[in-house]
Amino acid sequence: MTQGISVVGVYVDDQDRALAFYVDLLGFRVHTDVRNGAYRWLTVQHPDQPSFQLGLFAPGPPIHDDATAQTLRAMVAKGAMPPLVLSVDDCRAIYDRLKAKGVEFTQEPMERYGSIDAGFRDPAGNGWKMIQAPRASR
Repeated sequence: MTQGISVVGVYVDDQDRALAFYVDLLGFRVHTDVRNGAYRWLTVQHPDQPSFQLGLFAPGPPIHDDATAQTLRAMVAKGAMPPLVLSVDDCRAIYDRLKAKGVEFTQEPMERYGSIDAGFRDPAGNGWKMIQAPRASR
């Protein structure tokens, strides 16, 4: 039996807009996109990590009532959810490429403890850290 985490989800306010961001701008690809009535199970994956999926989930039924869904959307929009981390080979080059495509950065690339990192947000407000590992550890 194989065990492990295969899907981690983020809340998004608009699944189509999130899908365009993650696929067209970040280079992820669609893994699963199925509907059951109003509910949509939508996952994407990074091309270099085929065993891991990022779920792009809209708060609401059948998981949340309307009030909870509204609260979650507001929290995400304010950047209150924990950041996700994207490992990259060249933080500055990817920063330049994504910024030119219109990605909203919250922090330009900076060197810290031998690594280089930058921060950005997805269209829903989820925070990301993009980190280039120190040369010695790669």
